[in-house]
Amino acid sequence: MQIRQWGRELGFQALGFADADLSAAEPRLLEWLAEGRHGEMEYMARHAALRARPAELKPGTLRVISCRMEYGGGAEALPLPTGKAYVARYARGRDYHKVLRRRLQTLCERVEREAGPFGYRVFADSAPVMEVELAVRAGIAWRGKHTLALERTGSWFFLGEVYTDLPLPVDAPVEEHCGTCRRCIDICPTQAITGPYQLDARRCISYLTIEHKSSIPEELRPLIGNRVYGCDDCQLVCPWNGFAQPAAEEDFQVRNGLDRATLVELFAWSEKDFDERLRGSPIRRIGYERWLRNLAVGLGNAPRSPAVVAALRARADHPSALVREHVQWAISRHEALAA
Repeated sequence: MQIRQWGRELGFQALGFADADLSAAEPRLLEWLAEGRHGEMEYMARHAALRARPAELKPGTLRVISCRMEYGGGAEALPLPTGKAYVARYARGRDYHKVLRRRLQTLCERVEREAGPFGYRVFADSAPVMEVELAVRAGIAWRGKHTLALERTGSWFFLGEVYTDLPLPVDAPVEEHCGTCRRCIDICPTQAITGPYQLDARRCISYLTIEHKSSIPEELRPLIGNRVYGCDDCQLVCPWNGFAQPAAEEDFQVRNGLDRATLVELFAWSEKDFDERLRGSPIRRIGYERWLRNLAVGLGNAPRSPAVVAALRARADHPSALVREHVQWAISRHEALAA
């Protein structure tokens, strides 16, 4: 079967086959969870066994087809411009979950037409799956020191998987090429990368602005800067991302000007604006309340200006206690600057 070729025709830059035995990775996962490094992501602990045991998530699984789809490099570097709202690159376009699932489903249907009915289930960051581990085993990436999947053309890509009962030939892992480089570790604003291949999600800005549902720890707020949804610092400094190319996939092109919008502009959005403008965006899943929480932190870290202070004061009596708390913190920061 020409599965790799069919995958490329569907927009995947790479596709590989891995076995379903993740027993060697399970102890590391359990240790990470036992240390509480997953923070409020209780679903990770609840489904830990399923992550490490593909055949329990999809009975009959013998192999995993791991696929990589790039969402684009391009000219962007640190330091981030002040006053602008930084949204992680992956979230500036259409929701990747739907795009990848649709392509993976199409791939399976193509295989089925050629090989007959077979057992499978597709995943795109939508279930307890050890995506990076499987990509490494399938030979389409290595694990960078920032814990993300990495390849010679960078790390700006999504991963998707097919759990299947087809006895496909297994690919060999690729060699790692991080060498002695530790730029990703050194650049992390909150020191969330505690060592090579070690991440404390509780300090990670991506976790704090996306997965963390409650109040952001006050000592970490100044370190977040203007990052309002995710953080790309560890990827922006990675030398391999210098070889990344702009995304060819139309669905991943920037929408709503999220690569240049200001904090004040986004903070002025009503809940209706949020729902309508971010329809089809991965950002929408955090909800309007957390969106305002994140923007309030960004405004608290922004250079003081009449527009910034006015924007914050306009939300000082917001119905949400979570929003009010972060707005008041931001106002207090600017009052201290003015004193």
